[in-house]
Amino acid sequence: MSDHLAFTLALHDVVAADRRRNACWSPYSVASALGLAALAARGKTRDELVALVGEDNQALLDEGRPDDEAAFAVANTLWASDELETNPGFADALAAWPGAKTRSAPFGADPDGARKLINADVAETTNDLIPDLLAPGSVGPDTVAALVNALYLKTAWLGTFPEEATAALPFAAPGGAVDVPTMRREAKFRYAARDGWQAVSLPARGGVEALVLLPDGDLGPLDEATFAALTGALDFRQLELFLPKLDVSVNLTLKSALTGLGVRSLFERDGDLTGLSADPRLFVDEVVHEAVLRIDEDGLEGAAATAVMMRMTSFEGYVEPLTVRVDRPHLLFVRHAGTGAVYFLAQVVDPS
Repeated sequence: MSDHLAFTLALHDVVAADRRRNACWSPYSVASALGLAALAARGKTRDELVALVGEDNQALLDEGRPDDEAAFAVANTLWASDELETNPGFADALAAWPGAKTRSAPFGADPDGARKLINADVAETTNDLIPDLLAPGSVGPDTVAALVNALYLKTAWLGTFPEEATAALPFAAPGGAVDVPTMRREAKFRYAARDGWQAVSLPARGGVEALVLLPDGDLGPLDEATFAALTGALDFRQLELFLPKLDVSVNLTLKSALTGLGVRSLFERDGDLTGLSADPRLFVDEVVHEAVLRIDEDGLEGAAATAVMMRMTSFEGYVEPLTVRVDRPHLLFVRHAGTGAVYFLAQVVDPS
């Protein structure tokens, strides 16, 4: 758990460095895709990936799957050109991952056709929440492979918010107060307040929880010690909770963020990807990520996908309730309650 949390907070600080803008991404999906890349990597290239996501990354992701009360789908796919000679051992290692598949794509002959194949497969896994992960032009004739993770999660709150209690209420966005649809529920929630933050845990079916972290002041960095102190102090308390509805979608490229966190060899021409193929010309060009997260009175629904795109340098071919108003920028973790695997992390600064 500590490695996964460190990875989550470190990458969030890079991809959501501007605290005045919404952000949303899936640590679970990115960690899965980078775990697949680590299967393909050797030497320094693998060491850098493991240093970021942790040695026990796959075990945590396996244990962090929700149970059958939540709708959950995951796919981990190697898309490869027929002209790329892959090592049989990679397919064997990939088979241990949930939703593992190996598929052929016509990258050289029909790059856009290959792009559409990958997008259609991602759309199927994500229940059409992510229909176009790869934009036109993102797959070229020198693309030879892609490692793709896709996931979908839908679950209901253990106690729903009454729809009649939802109202437009002010939210302190960076550009000024805006009225947003805000849900209200009075019940016992696990709650903690310390070190300048409040935390509220909203339990959902399948062993999932939404953990709202609300700063007392401006939204700033969150460190592991503060997170651990908050989650360790969670205890049941009667709350009157006001929480804005949410519908956010973000598409990111992660190469710059990952190189800034020490994953450099993966993107270099001399990076070692011989776990996938003995061809020394293989390198990772970009890591593309998209996440969608929706929260309403009934529960939450989210989808994410991450593609590690590979190219060749040249390739031929009733107690008085405490009122908590989530009415200003905050962080929202959607995670597995038992293991702490983070499915989604949203930085909510303007939910309008």
